[in-house]
Amino acid sequence: MSDDPTVLVIGGGATGTGIARDLAARGVDATLVDRGGLGSGTSGRSHGLLHSGARYAEADAEGARECIAENRTLRSIAGACVRDTGGLFVRLAGDDPEYLEEKVAACEAIGIETERLDADAAREAVPGLADDVAAAFRVPDGVIYPSRLVAANAADAERRGATVRPHAPVEDVTVRDGAVESVRVGGDVDGTLSPEVVVNATGAWADSIAEMAGVEVGMAPSRGVMVSVEYDGLGPVLNRCRDPDDGDIVVPHDGEVVLGTTSVPVSDPDDYETADWEVERSVEECAAMLPAVADAPTVRTWWGVRPLYEPDEAGQDRRGISRGFTLLDHERDGAAGLYSVVGGKLTTYRQMAETTVDRVCDRLGVDAACETAAEPLAHADEPDRLDELVVEYGGANPTDADVVGARAGD
Repeated sequence: MSDDPTVLVIGGGATGTGIARDLAARGVDATLVDRGGLGSGTSGRSHGLLHSGARYAEADAEGARECIAENRTLRSIAGACVRDTGGLFVRLAGDDPEYLEEKVAACEAIGIETERLDADAAREAVPGLADDVAAAFRVPDGVIYPSRLVAANAADAERRGATVRPHAPVEDVTVRDGAVESVRVGGDVDGTLSPEVVVNATGAWADSIAEMAGVEVGMAPSRGVMVSVEYDGLGPVLNRCRDPDDGDIVVPHDGEVVLGTTSVPVSDPDDYETADWEVERSVEECAAMLPAVADAPTVRTWWGVRPLYEPDEAGQDRRGISRGFTLLDHERDGAAGLYSVVGGKLTTYRQMAETTVDRVCDRLGVDAACETAAEPLAHADEPDRLDELVVEYGGANPTDADVVGARAGD
């Protein structure tokens, strides 16, 4: 590979592929590289929740507004990459009733649709719900199939002229005279590229790329476990109506449910311990809402690492770190042309991409508006083709391996 792109995007998760798609849609020559298969980092190792924003409504109103806006956008553009299940916040008898009232009020203030259910109505809506459910309310949560979402964004980027290269790890970044000069890429690229702009969209690994360029980011990643168990017939996503804690989300899949999660600080997103207590606690806490999962056969277990950004983090509980996103312009650090986009959530990947591309286009002098919120993703309504693309781009990831992997014949 010898042609130098105008923009090099590093990181093939949802945000990186979303950035490549947006750049290409605005006529900017872009190449995306990832060290492995697409979506193999945080995007493909999540619980796959399409957030309504209700989880953050009372604590982070801005983040909640971002979620509900992008939730609606993805339902419009992403087709078979998402599933409209609805969500239910469940208050058990021992949970603080005032917390539910505060959350409902915050949702209504933001514009997140809610519908209150008493205990009997909640158990009728979700057979198998715990006997000690005291109250519940509906929200427009859903499910994301991240392997499909990433593949659809990558395919859309390529059909608009971008180049997408998985299995192409960045090996070095050269900065000269206060600006990025070149990027050495190995693997299937095996060459040195000299783009005008480099976007670091590697999530929890953002520090590693930044260090190659001699700059700092300040990630504070945390690990979390997901446990997929056999369980058929759950309709909505279940959320425990209490302060966020271990084991408070149950996400329905086809014949399975994903239970999660924990939050444990890690220093290296590639090398961290995992613990049995995380699995046990997640199952136990989720079973408080849906008792049958306590004895359900486990299908698979995986850990993901959250790309939390907190440069002043000093060891506190990382559940308190904002799930909002930040765009860093490293010109201030002596590496002009390098940007890092960090933090955020899978649900808000498209907005993260739009904000990043707006800034990049300003730098390049490109006057083109973002179209990604209105234009359907490539093959959005062709699940079989999406699953073929998932294989071509590196294979299904743990979050949706039961759905995508099965259809793709893995």
